[in-house]
Amino acid sequence: MSERAAPFYCPYCGDEDLRPSEEGHGAWECHGCNRAFQVKYLGLLTRGFRPNDTGGEAI
Repeated sequence: MSERAAPFYCPYCGDEDLRPSEEGHGAWECHGCNRAFQVKYLGLLTRGFRPNDTGGEAI
């Protein structure tokens, strides 16, 4: 198994100085803007994955 994914940048200021928060699972602290945020997996979309869907028209 691999480790859980971590955010690469703050969603508020874009800074990369992030550290895990003591608040709980998925919580992060940005030391650039002094904000805390949480990352949470919500689940799969009901429409599912369509391998031929590239966003353009079919040829």
